[in-house]
Amino acid sequence: MSVTEEKQQHRAFDGLRTALGVGGLIAVVLGALILFFPVKSGAVAMQIVAAVMAAYALVAGVVYIGSSIFGRSLSGWGRVGHIVLGLLYIAGGIIMMVNLGATAAVLALFLSFTIGFLWLLEGVTAFTTLGQSQNKTWTVIYAIISIIAGLALVLSPLMGVVTLWLLLGISMVVMGLVQVIRAFKLKPVDAI
Repeated sequence: MSVTEEKQQHRAFDGLRTALGVGGLIAVVLGALILFFPVKSGAVAMQIVAAVMAAYALVAGVVYIGSSIFGRSLSGWGRVGHIVLGLLYIAGGIIMMVNLGATAAVLALFLSFTIGFLWLLEGVTAFTTLGQSQNKTWTVIYAIISIIAGLALVLSPLMGVVTLWLLLGISMVVMGLVQVIRAFKLKPVDAI
């Protein structure tokens, strides 16, 4: 291996270590913000998601209207349907943009209900596959935990969203610290 190739490998390796370290530090900082300021960080995050969804609705509305006006393949009712759909998307986008806080709250509750129903369904599905399972004990344990967690989210969606948010913060801090440690412990292949 030439000196130039060796330098390029070391640069690439240093870039990887830097990316791991910086990514880990960002995760730790974001996780700490979530843990120390759960309400404020959750509100900001959900408002960002709400703004993205509102922007998507506005763009989709414009695309639907544009495709109905400039598209040559649509018939009369297809064209009218696209215009109506575009106007509804635009109206929804404007309403979401004007009411970001309310949109964020609705999205958080929707997320909690969705995850809750999915976990309930997962638990029920685990019970239905019990006959084919090679390890029935773990299947039953998984099904029970999934159903309990799903019920908790469906019956108390706000508490569920807060709990999921805090778990995300804990996960980010732990995984970020592990990533930073990996960045410091990582050694080039030729040093091993």
